[in-house]
Amino acid sequence: MKESFVLEETFAVKPAALYKAWLDSSLHSQMTGGAADCTNVEGGDHSAWDGYIRGKNVELLENKKIVQTWRTTEFDETDEDSVLTIELAEVPEGTKLTLTHTNIPQGQTQYEQGWIDHYFAPMKEFLSR
Repeated sequence: MKESFVLEETFAVKPAALYKAWLDSSLHSQMTGGAADCTNVEGGDHSAWDGYIRGKNVELLENKKIVQTWRTTEFDETDEDSVLTIELAEVPEGTKLTLTHTNIPQGQTQYEQGWIDHYFAPMKEFLSR
């Protein structure tokens, strides 16, 4: 059975700032601390964390939603891509980001904590500047 989870976090910026940072290579790299190659084009390739993560943009709804295929170097060649959905909702405190990660290979549960440690924590620091 595939793994999946949902995480929510609020960031003190407008949805447009998060959307742009996620899909811009330079900002994504600064935001996470790992080299990224991103695009804001549906069907375009993306990579992050020095090539550890890679995939394609499946659906982009400006400032509201990002859907990407997502896989790490820990996936077997025979594993299907997982699916990452980022939803951005404006709230009084800024933006509520809901991250849904599905179709993860069975047993690879480390990604849930990875998102917290390697994305949400550095994102909060970067976006508070």
